[in-house]
Amino acid sequence: MAQKIIRKLSYGWRLFATGFSFFIFAMGGLLLWLLVFPVLSVLPGNNLQKASRGQGVVHYSFYVFIGLMHRIGIMTYEINGLEKLNRPGQLIMANHPTLVDIVFLISRIKQANCIVKDSLWRNPFMRGAIVNAGYISNSDPEKMIADCVEWLKSGGTMIIFPEGTRSMPGKPCLFQRGAAAIALQANKIVTPVTLSCYPSTLTKAEPWYQIPERRFHLVMHVGNDIALDEFLLIQPKSIAVRRFNQYLQDYFTQQRERYKNYGK
Repeated sequence: MAQKIIRKLSYGWRLFATGFSFFIFAMGGLLLWLLVFPVLSVLPGNNLQKASRGQGVVHYSFYVFIGLMHRIGIMTYEINGLEKLNRPGQLIMANHPTLVDIVFLISRIKQANCIVKDSLWRNPFMRGAIVNAGYISNSDPEKMIADCVEWLKSGGTMIIFPEGTRSMPGKPCLFQRGAAAIALQANKIVTPVTLSCYPSTLTKAEPWYQIPERRFHLVMHVGNDIALDEFLLIQPKSIAVRRFNQYLQDYFTQQRERYKNYGK
């Protein structure tokens, strides 16, 4: 009886803490837009320098946010291979099992660009960070690819989810070809990151308040760099993109299966 009461109290606290975390995230984004980014915008520097400063602010903000979620008992986490990240001109490709994936990745990468859904540019809680960090919109696919390639060639770091959206639990990985096209056009470092979440939560099919019976454990496995040489030799380029996209899809399918019960 006592254990049942304790479980109910724990569940109730985590439900409250999850809602509180989302509230803090929203308010934090709004305060950054109103108080911090206006100051950064008047500092001298070119567009690249201003975007780098904005990305630094987002990085530290997300680092604090992940720490908050951990300390109040919503989540635990584990990172394997962090030393392989934070390199100039690095394209980080990751699977996308849960809503907090991008927050977690950016919290560990000091300066990184990413692709953002066009609808989020109108979100008052996120617009400040998106604009001032120089994030790239997906509204125009051709421009999106060109902007990502330009950023990588300038020495910047990119985070991309080849799926384009969160994974559906139990469904196979289905990748869009944009990430493969960016990788081959930029011809920079490509590093795969496999994210695992157990129990599954905050997926595309679940509302935020549908929390698991215990705090979730998020694991990040950073793989070895992917060599592009054999794909760059393939002609025409459209075939090369298709084959590299299939390679990525197979790789992440295998990795997801490998780590599906990690932390269980």
